[in-house]
Amino acid sequence: MNITAVILSKNEERNIKDCIKSLKFCNEILVIDDDSTDNTKVFAKSSGAKVIARPLAGDYATQKNFALSKANYKWVVFIDADERISDDLKEEIKKVVDIPNNPYMGYLIKRNKYLWGKTVNFGDSRDDLLRLGKKNAGKWVRRVHEHWVMPGKVKKLSGKINHYPHKSLKEYVEHVDFFSGLHAKAHYDAGTKSNLFKILFYPPVKFIQNYFLRLSILDGSRGFLISMMMSLHSFLAWSKLWLLQKHIEQ
Repeated sequence: MNITAVILSKNEERNIKDCIKSLKFCNEILVIDDDSTDNTKVFAKSSGAKVIARPLAGDYATQKNFALSKANYKWVVFIDADERISDDLKEEIKKVVDIPNNPYMGYLIKRNKYLWGKTVNFGDSRDDLLRLGKKNAGKWVRRVHEHWVMPGKVKKLSGKINHYPHKSLKEYVEHVDFFSGLHAKAHYDAGTKSNLFKILFYPPVKFIQNYFLRLSILDGSRGFLISMMMSLHSFLAWSKLWLLQKHIEQ
């Protein structure tokens, strides 16, 4: 085995133990912690992870590139604290990282998403995410909604990451509010402009895209709620960007 697992954390005492447990097959588990005020760091250390405290500063790509610089093994797998590596995926990862002269630079992984006790099969749950790669083969880009830019060949694994987000509606709304603010700041720094048209029309377009085009309608009430929340994210992000442009306190 030749692999480091990376978890970014912020007040994840509820999730961190189970997340680390699913990564015990790795040679090294790094938790990059954004100034947690709960027991996240204590629980992570007691579970066998190495904890490095580092403020996120609203920049996920930089945080993940920092983690790459601290990894001690050839391969790195990134996982969120509310995610778990399935048994099938674990066995796949163990095989591919031990292939001599492996021609692939990284591997795409799909998630099984669970929301309040039921599986969500459509929307962003259908996306393949680049989560496993060679340490020195690429870099993460973009402050929020970050992605791993990987030169060379990548391949898709069949095993899944199990994802358990948002234990309550309140937590879901707080999540959307937080990330919409980061999204607005990223747009502001990039020179992107907001206007009344974007604030009024982009949110319903986002709902249509998720609910109908990405088939969230087939996920029943959960699909409807997720589509509404993504529409809310769009409204908040473009509104917050407009406020930043006008130098109005949010």
